[in-house]
Amino acid sequence: MRDGSASPDPVRMSQELTPDTTIGQRLPLVDSWEKVSGRGVYIEDMRFPNMLHARMVRASVAHGLVRRVDLGTARRVPGFVAALVPGERGTDIHFGVLPISEDETALSAPRVLYQGDIVAAVACEDELAARDAALAVRVEYEERAPVLRPKDALQETSDPLHARSVGGTNIHKTVDQAFGDVERAFAEAHAQAGGEFRFHGVNHAFTEPIGCIAVPEPDGRMTLYSATQVPHYVHLALAKVLEMPLHRIRVVKPLVGGGFGGKSDPFPHEMVAALLARKTGRPVKVIFDREEVFLNNHGRHPTAYRLQVAADREGRLTGLDAHALIDGGAWASFGVVTTYYNGVLSQGPYRLPAFRYGGRRVYTNKPPSGAMRGHGAVNARFALETSLDELAEQLGTDPFDLRAQNALPPNTVTLNHLRITSNGFLECLERVRSASEWDRKFRRLPYGRGIGLGCGFYISGSALPIHRTRTPQSTVHVKIDVDGGVTIHSMAADIGQGSDTMLAQCVAEAIGVRMLRCRVLAKDTDTAPLDLGSYSSRVTFMAGNAALRAGEVIRRKLTHACARLTGRRAEDFVPGGDETYVHRDEPSIRVRYDDALAEALADNGALIAKGVYRAPKLGGGHKGSGAGLSPTYSYQAFVAELEVDAETGFVKVEKVWAAHDVGKALNVTAVEGQIEGSIHMGLGQALSEEMRYGGGQLLNGSLLDYKIPTPLEMPEVEVHIVESNDPEGPLGAKECGEGALAPILPAVANAIYDAVGVRLREVPMTPERVLAALEDRSRRERRAGVAAGKSA
Repeated sequence: MRDGSASPDPVRMSQELTPDTTIGQRLPLVDSWEKVSGRGVYIEDMRFPNMLHARMVRASVAHGLVRRVDLGTARRVPGFVAALVPGERGTDIHFGVLPISEDETALSAPRVLYQGDIVAAVACEDELAARDAALAVRVEYEERAPVLRPKDALQETSDPLHARSVGGTNIHKTVDQAFGDVERAFAEAHAQAGGEFRFHGVNHAFTEPIGCIAVPEPDGRMTLYSATQVPHYVHLALAKVLEMPLHRIRVVKPLVGGGFGGKSDPFPHEMVAALLARKTGRPVKVIFDREEVFLNNHGRHPTAYRLQVAADREGRLTGLDAHALIDGGAWASFGVVTTYYNGVLSQGPYRLPAFRYGGRRVYTNKPPSGAMRGHGAVNARFALETSLDELAEQLGTDPFDLRAQNALPPNTVTLNHLRITSNGFLECLERVRSASEWDRKFRRLPYGRGIGLGCGFYISGSALPIHRTRTPQSTVHVKIDVDGGVTIHSMAADIGQGSDTMLAQCVAEAIGVRMLRCRVLAKDTDTAPLDLGSYSSRVTFMAGNAALRAGEVIRRKLTHACARLTGRRAEDFVPGGDETYVHRDEPSIRVRYDDALAEALADNGALIAKGVYRAPKLGGGHKGSGAGLSPTYSYQAFVAELEVDAETGFVKVEKVWAAHDVGKALNVTAVEGQIEGSIHMGLGQALSEEMRYGGGQLLNGSLLDYKIPTPLEMPEVEVHIVESNDPEGPLGAKECGEGALAPILPAVANAIYDAVGVRLREVPMTPERVLAALEDRSRRERRAGVAAGKSA
């Protein structure tokens, strides 16, 4: 292999860790000191000379046409500088995260699509003036009847919400897929289970509100500082809306206070800020209040889900039939992907010889839904896993045994052409079954106490990029100069999950140096190479592989320097600990990193390398075959033990045992944190969180009324890290940031059934819904008793 040539063998690198390795250890994140000391800089902390503050003017009706925007009173507010109103240049240019469904605009006129939609914006000298000016703007509407129920959106209409909806309806996307003989599977089934499930919408509720600052530069360029997960997609949208070439726009991502998918779209407020900055020639800052964050939403889709699963007499799964009606709200966002994921991600972790799925995502006059942690998999997983529990009861088998019997093996292909490589699912089952003492507790605990199992399966990045180009999905640059420090450039967006730390670990491991030498610059599109961003659990697998490959190129440059210094072959030098390179066959021959670097720099200058990642070509030839494709998948098995108060309906989850196949835990602390955080978020959706509406108005757009679990509701969590060492993952790693959310919901539901004997099919499982289910069971038992008495 020539110096500076192609990528390293990921299998070899995953098996041979260096003596100075940090892989598999417990590490603080590289930005942790910034955050805990208060020195970290977020959008809210940033100020620019002569900066204006912008405020959105939001629609007061759920559906209507904007007839007039009156700025007269607003202009008289002290500190008013400018406004952006419908009809101005750039305000009506469509953009969106998916090029196949770009339907958002900076301002929503002439049609507003939900109560809270952005109609206009004002820019003032300070925040209070901006708030007063926005309230002073008068908007006249021609109201239209809102579409609030997804079933109504299925009907034909002469006035669809979007011109590109399906067949004269308000359907955004339809998916129909079938594999195998589904009709026969159910006709011949020995047992089948399922039902109709209802899931309310939930919000990401990240700590940091949404915000950005647009800065017009003296040379005519535009810089946008934004708390975003996807700088590249924001960059593309800005270029389109501003009608400027990409090289004239710069996007900078400062520290981000959580995203969970809620900052993974280019948003209207970013376009508004840039348009106002261009109009005024001054920096413009936008910070949402919490209600605006809820109105911006892009959270988990409200969904009606119908599912049936069939099995033969021996307990082998024979068929799955699923149908989803998905409330997309006002805009498309990631909705095409969501519609596919609600079906295709039910293909694991079980073998299914027959599968049918029908999905309909519809537009309604409510805040838009989008991507949220565990995107597209959480609601469907709840329906499947609770139905499997019901099926196991019909078959008279243990829920663990049913799942183990039907588990996908490693190195196989699913019915819909998902390629399975590493697979630690069976070990996940074994670990939590033993740790939770399942066999001693299941169906044996006293009334009101229960234990339940839920499992999961999730992608490690989408193999199919959103934009069909030949550009790699991730590129990492590494530079070393005379100071000996290792500078890593990447646009992989660290949103708190620790991707900067992961990049430093991978590069340090590949080169054979201590991680303290590494500094990660992953903020600025002017200096960092392309990465598609932080979503779909892609960063560790894709950016991690790119970082390893860049580091390996640097390491080869250094080992060639060792060869020149010693007269030995370059390929015989390996990292030997204490930042030295040692000869494999002659261990007494050692070269210090600093000496190898000095030789490599001589007559050459700074060492520079790049590494790239492209997903392998995967999938079949059917329509939608790209959805759900991933280089590898993670697997989970969770057990929840809880107590149900049958008099009040309150559910208290006391302990969770969580086994997650992460491939290889690069940083144990970060892995455990991701799993525990997923469980916390999942418990919120399971038990308390929902976006409530009165007509088209959001009723609980605050953190007081939107019920997130507090630390008092958080149970003890025992994390079991399962390592299947993926053959293509960076050092064997795969995802751990999203897949761990879905299993906790069905684990809780199945534990409630074990505790009090009622199956809940509406989420969240609030005390009111638990009580209603108990009362409904009591009524049915009374009726059955009366009927039995009469027949006697």
